[in-house]
Amino acid sequence: MLDIKWIRENPLALDETLEKRGANPESQKLLALDEARRQHLTRLQEAQERRNAASREIGKAMASGDKALAETLKAEVAELKGFVQEGEAEERRHDAALRDALARLPNIPLDDVPVGADESDNVEVRKIGEARHSNWSKEHFEIGEALGLMDFERAAKISGSRFTVLSGQLARLERALGQFMLDLHTIEHGYTEVQPPLLVRDEAMFGTGQLPKFEEDLFRAGDDHWLIPTAEVPLTNLVREEILDGEKLPLRFTALTPCFRSEAGSAGRDTRGMLRQHQFYKVELVSITDADSSLAEHERMTECAESVLKKLDLPFRTMVLCTGDMGFGARKTYDLEVWLPGQKAYREISSCSVCGDFQGRRMNARYRIGSDKQTHFVHTLNGSGTAVGRALIAVLENYQNEDGSVTVPDVLRPYMGGLEKIEALKD
Repeated sequence: MLDIKWIRENPLALDETLEKRGANPESQKLLALDEARRQHLTRLQEAQERRNAASREIGKAMASGDKALAETLKAEVAELKGFVQEGEAEERRHDAALRDALARLPNIPLDDVPVGADESDNVEVRKIGEARHSNWSKEHFEIGEALGLMDFERAAKISGSRFTVLSGQLARLERALGQFMLDLHTIEHGYTEVQPPLLVRDEAMFGTGQLPKFEEDLFRAGDDHWLIPTAEVPLTNLVREEILDGEKLPLRFTALTPCFRSEAGSAGRDTRGMLRQHQFYKVELVSITDADSSLAEHERMTECAESVLKKLDLPFRTMVLCTGDMGFGARKTYDLEVWLPGQKAYREISSCSVCGDFQGRRMNARYRIGSDKQTHFVHTLNGSGTAVGRALIAVLENYQNEDGSVTVPDVLRPYMGGLEKIEALKD
C-alpha cells in the first residue's frame, strides 16, 4: 500500500508510474477522497471541541444561576453529541473508501526497471548453460504418459481440468525435487524452514496484496478462509502487526507447500500438461529486511533461486521484468526462465521480487533500531526457490533419452534411493 502523504506531495509522479504500468491515472480521485476525509475530520474535531467547551459553560451558568442559558447550552451539547456520533460513523466510511482505493494501487517500480507493456519488453540479464536441441525431444506430458507415470485422464475424472496424477518414480522425483530445494536453502543459504497453515484469513491475503484486487484468482474455503496461492502469504504474515528488533533483520523463511490458484485469467493457455495447474507444489523464499538492505537481499535471493537450476544443470536465463509485466506488489522482479527442449522455449520457473514497504504497510509490520523510539515499516521480498512442478517438467525434458527413459540428475539420486534412470513401466 502506498503512503497517502507521498501521493499528496507527488500526484504527477503517481500518475506517471501508473501509466508505465499500463493503468489509468488515479491521483485526482485519491486526492479528492483524502480531502473529503480531512475536511470531515476538521469539522468533527471542531464539533468535539465546541461540545467540550459548552459542557464547561453549563457548569458556570448553573453556578451563576442563569438556568435559561444552562438549558440552551444543554440543548446545544445534545445536538453536538448526535453530530459527533454520526460524524464518527461517517469518519469510518471516509477511512474505508480511501483505504480501499489505496489498496487497489500497484507498487511504485524502481528507477532501473525497464518501461514496457508486456513480456516482450522484458530484458535478459544473463544466460546460464547451453540450450539443448534434438530432433527427437518430446514435451513433458508425452514423456510422462509414455512412462505410464503421468495421468491426466484419471485426474480429470476426479477433479476436472488442470490437475495431474503422478505415480511411481515420477511421484518420487517430484518429492525429491522439493526435498532437495529445501535442504539447499536451509543448509547452504540460511533460510529457516517453516510449515505454515494452508488456510489463511482475509487479513493475511490483504497483507500480501492478493485481496481485494485479485479475488477471482483465489479459491475460497468456507466463509472465513482462503486456500493459499503461494506460501508467500503465510510466511510474510508471520510478522504482521509486530515491531521487530531491527538488529535481528533480515529474517529468512522457506517452505514447501501445495499452492492453489484458479487461473481465472489463463483460459486457453497451457491447457496440455502440468505447466499451469490449479494445484501444485512450490518452495517459497521470503525475506523480511530493513529499508537499507532490501535491494542487496533481492540480488541474494535471486542467486539462491538460480543455484537450484545450476545444481540441477538446467539451462536458464534471468530476466528483469518491465513495468507492464511486473506483479502488483513488486518494485522490481527477476524471472528465471528454464529451457524446455520439448517446447523449444524458455519458460518461467521462478520470480523473485522486492516489494519495499508496500506489504509492510498493509500488515502494519515495523522494526525499530536499538533504543530509537521511531519505528519503520519492514521491507519484504519473496521468490520461488523454485516451482517444483515446473522443475519436474524441466528435468523430464532436459534429461530425456531417445529411448523414452529419463536420467536422474546427480544431485537428486540420494533422494531417489540411488536410482539413475526412470524407465517405462513393464507389462
